[in-house]
Amino acid sequence: MTHRLDAATASRFAAAALGHVTREYPNKMDHVLAGPADVQGPRALHPIFFGSFDWHSCVHGWWTLFTLLRLYPDMPEAGRIRTLADEMFTPQNVTAETVYLDRPGSRGFERPYGWAWLLMLAAELERHGDGHAGTLRPLTLAFAKRFTDFLPLADYPVRVGTHYNTAFALRLALDYAEAVGDADLAALCRDRALCWHSTDRDCQAWEPSQDEFLSPALMEAVLMRRVMAPSAFAEWFDAFLPRLERPEPATLFLPVDVSDRSDGKIAHLDGLNLSRAWCWREIASALAADDPGQTIALQAAERHLDAALPHVTGDYMGEHWLASFALLALLAANDRVQTTTCA
Repeated sequence: MTHRLDAATASRFAAAALGHVTREYPNKMDHVLAGPADVQGPRALHPIFFGSFDWHSCVHGWWTLFTLLRLYPDMPEAGRIRTLADEMFTPQNVTAETVYLDRPGSRGFERPYGWAWLLMLAAELERHGDGHAGTLRPLTLAFAKRFTDFLPLADYPVRVGTHYNTAFALRLALDYAEAVGDADLAALCRDRALCWHSTDRDCQAWEPSQDEFLSPALMEAVLMRRVMAPSAFAEWFDAFLPRLERPEPATLFLPVDVSDRSDGKIAHLDGLNLSRAWCWREIASALAADDPGQTIALQAAERHLDAALPHVTGDYMGEHWLASFALLALLAANDRVQTTTCA
């Protein structure tokens, strides 16, 4: 069975996201206190992205809602999404979100995961043509600038399977840069990716770790798929995972177990299964139709989806974010995005 997004699943994901993007508590803030005046609640500091347990989850919760609205404009939740979006995405609220970045303690705020998701949301809004992209643009440009300021300073990648993973951030930033025609940001992302990863060989895949939601190995491969010409990627990938047909490293092909979904960190592992499915589908789309690796990759993706899709909703520790990763994986079933050719 090949898992695909359908109307019923879209409605379930939308209902879940609507249930948390304006739920202020519980909340885990990324907030540096410089003095007593900084002791404020989530809604006061972030009038748009105060829900969903943390700022970045609220951002990609909105990405989920807008993406589903575009794909299923007549879904039962569509009216609520449109009404809420009009209430939340106002110039005044965007200004407040943007001003927050000017605080002295906010230089590292949500770097790089939240940065990337904000740009991913902006790219989705550009597809709608309803004015929200323009309203959000001051915040969008502020985060794009954060990438262009930071990446020249980033001599080394971050390969962990959590929010600090740089391959994931660049992969999403490239989607935005290419969608809006930001050639400078796209070139900078390609440059950093090639600098960091072009000579990587024989990946050992020391994963999973207990709280990972990204595969350091597969996320790197998905990034390189986007920044290399198809023939160059094929050569790189053969060297990166030279025993794919066995298949090894075995851990990359087997869904991980989730022992306690009420534990927010352990619940990350459902996300690992979903993000691996997304990665395997993207990798498969880059392999030749007669390449045995394509079938191996697609089968691995389905195994991971089998393990994770039943748990996207049910416990708030996963429900406040997992639908976004499920959506990435399900949309990748039809993903045939052309690989970017390096200049």
